[in-house]
Amino acid sequence: MQNTTTLKVQERPEGVLLVTLDRPELANAFDTRTALALTEAFLRPETEPRWRCVVLTGSGKRAFCAGADLKERNSLTEAQWLAQHEVFERLFRSVRDCRVPVIAAVNGAAYAGGLELVLHCDFAYASKAARFALTEVSLGIIPGGGGTQTLARAVGERRARELILAARPFSAEEALAWGVVNRLCDSGKLLEETLAVAERIAANAPASVREARHAMRYGLGMDLASGMQMEIAAYNRLIGSEDQKEGVRAFNEKRKPKFRGRKVVEWEGKA
Repeated sequence: MQNTTTLKVQERPEGVLLVTLDRPELANAFDTRTALALTEAFLRPETEPRWRCVVLTGSGKRAFCAGADLKERNSLTEAQWLAQHEVFERLFRSVRDCRVPVIAAVNGAAYAGGLELVLHCDFAYASKAARFALTEVSLGIIPGGGGTQTLARAVGERRARELILAARPFSAEEALAWGVVNRLCDSGKLLEETLAVAERIAANAPASVREARHAMRYGLGMDLASGMQMEIAAYNRLIGSEDQKEGVRAFNEKRKPKFRGRKVVEWEGKA
């Protein structure tokens, strides 16, 4: 366990990093220090290949994350606000560009930057009591962590316009129906179920997981034919790898494969 006063990082033996925002008295809002610590946690898989998946959650049952700490921001000058926001931008990029899949376990309210964190994850599970909102226009700003882009891509442009322009909260059931989260869980089972899928991902071939994420992330922005060409290029990079050989060998020997991971031809950009 590697802890700060605002963030807990648990190193689980299954190759999963469990990252917990730990400011329950402030609805797990992130200040500058917490944002820096979060960014460092999401960069760890770049240099520590034993980590194959990251789970992000919040402490307590009331909130996943309420976004930026407005009490801290209330004392900032304009220049300090802009400098702090650059720190937050690096945080959101570190989630989006994390070398391994990131799953959100949304244990409570995910508002403003908290919802933006969720939307940058590969996918999310949520408590049935969770609530969601991008509330920034009610504060005289707009979403600045990608929310105008990621929410529209998740729920569709017209629905995103309503949610963002009206600063309208929505329920866990709506989040599931609209594709913001993949599953609703009883609050007592949320972390268990999220860790279970994270461990399932971590048990797969690391290079295969990276290539599949890469193909989906970039291919979905292309026409179908170009996206399929990207998929085939990613597929071909894995042929002949030790993990590919181990996977086929384990299947024929009726045993679980032991994937080690290997360096593949690097692409421009990240998964």
